[in-house]
Amino acid sequence: MIVVSDTNNIKPDSINPLATNISRVLVSSQDIQKRIEELGAQISKDYAGQSLVVIGVLKGAFPFMAALIKHITVPVVIDFVAVSSYEGTSSTGVVRFQKDVEEPLTGRNVLVVEDIVDTGLTLHYLMNTLQVRDPKSLEICCLVDKPARRKIEITSKYIGFTIPDRFIVGFGMDYEEHYRSLDFIGILSPKAIKP
Repeated sequence: MIVVSDTNNIKPDSINPLATNISRVLVSSQDIQKRIEELGAQISKDYAGQSLVVIGVLKGAFPFMAALIKHITVPVVIDFVAVSSYEGTSSTGVVRFQKDVEEPLTGRNVLVVEDIVDTGLTLHYLMNTLQVRDPKSLEICCLVDKPARRKIEITSKYIGFTIPDRFIVGFGMDYEEHYRSLDFIGILSPKAIKP
């Protein structure tokens, strides 16, 4: 895990029109790619000689998962699940299950890939739902951990970056479905957030 402060002075790329609403880059594209390679290597080592079902939490985890599986060297089966507890910039506290996994999980190693662990409510609900399907193992890999916002304890075995309590976008994370395509993680400017 890498702890990130929000004191850097990296400016967003002015070529990308979406970047005009980013007040500061928190994690650069290069740092993200390097960390994903490290996570892939660690996961490959931990599951050596085994196979793995990797479940991406839609929509935010898609870019992270797509990059991560390229660096996992054990056999991987991918699947997706969709759950949500967000509206705008805050968690509603009510988790909605929108799409279930299609792969059977009984007796298999399962790795849930998430873009961000914030309040912990969504992942707690999802992990409880998947645990009753009797997987051999069930772990979490998240790109970003934001422990200051935690409402329920959740433990991720693999963490890309631990960040301060800021509203971030990019690399899959969004504000009202925008900014997911940015290749860095940035702090969204307050002027871009609807009152």
